[in-house]
Amino acid sequence: MTLDILAQVEGKAGRISLNRPAALHALNIDMVHEMTAQLLAWRSDRQVACVMIDHSEGRGFCAGGDIRFLQESALKDGVEGRRFFHDEYQLNHLLFEYEKPVIAFMDGITMGGGVGISQPAKFRIATENTRFAMPETGIGLFPDVGGGWHLSRLEGRLGRFLALTGARLDGAECLAIGLATHYLAAESLGEAKSRIAEDPDRIEGILGQLSVKPPEARIVENIATINRLFASDRYEDILAALEADGSEWAAKELATLSTKSPQTCKVALRQLAEGAKMASFADNMVMEFRIGSRVLVRHDFIEGVRAVIVDKDNAPKWDPSTPEGVTDALLDEIFAPLPAEEEWKPL
Repeated sequence: MTLDILAQVEGKAGRISLNRPAALHALNIDMVHEMTAQLLAWRSDRQVACVMIDHSEGRGFCAGGDIRFLQESALKDGVEGRRFFHDEYQLNHLLFEYEKPVIAFMDGITMGGGVGISQPAKFRIATENTRFAMPETGIGLFPDVGGGWHLSRLEGRLGRFLALTGARLDGAECLAIGLATHYLAAESLGEAKSRIAEDPDRIEGILGQLSVKPPEARIVENIATINRLFASDRYEDILAALEADGSEWAAKELATLSTKSPQTCKVALRQLAEGAKMASFADNMVMEFRIGSRVLVRHDFIEGVRAVIVDKDNAPKWDPSTPEGVTDALLDEIFAPLPAEEEWKPL
């Protein structure tokens, strides 16, 4: 057990605290394996009635996965990166299907991999410190860890908007659109955890008692506009709608999209369209592993990480460089089934 994960039983609750503050608690493969092992152990432990997931210190709940590690793997042969995706998705699925209530305290930056370990939880707590985003279009990856399931099930076209633009939401916005189930002041989280550990049969009541009225959720006033302008599953149609609209808001979103990987944007739209039709979360993860196995070693991810994280010049050169260059044939290739022995499987 590394110190990147702190796990213990408190009262009747199992508590997993992410403990990698210098990296905003981003998940590495050891953390994925330790969380999985702990959840499997607690599944049959009668002392543990529920599981709480939080972070130790700092402003991140979980800022994602270990992107540098994935890029280094992609520059070699992608084998370790694919293993990371495979095992991380097993953790996501384990949380989604977990027999005991899971409470995720999203008290800080919650992005990418952090979304993957919080959205499957039955109780998702936002605070004034929550900053939620799926920013993968900016690094040439795709909104994985269950994004095809979770985002496609948000109201209207909100999921498509979040997947394409990487928009950052605060805690009030997360509550308003269903990404969070409760909104608490950060100062009351300690009390919430200790009371839940003492009496896990009353999780709902405890969180209800400690909830506070959130600030106004800014995204709500834009839902109708988002539904109208992001109505299509064809990326070129969305860009054309934003351009034709002429409003300041549309111009800002158009400028944002001009910086994103066209490949990732088209992948995300197909991923969410397919994910919305999936009968099970496991089916969604099979699809996402197929996508991940391929986009990991493609140009845009390697280049996106170079531009945003390695060289920090924020000037990625995408290839294909235009939406039109991302053909249906290329998407078919990315979404195609893997050989039977390579397909993703749940634990």
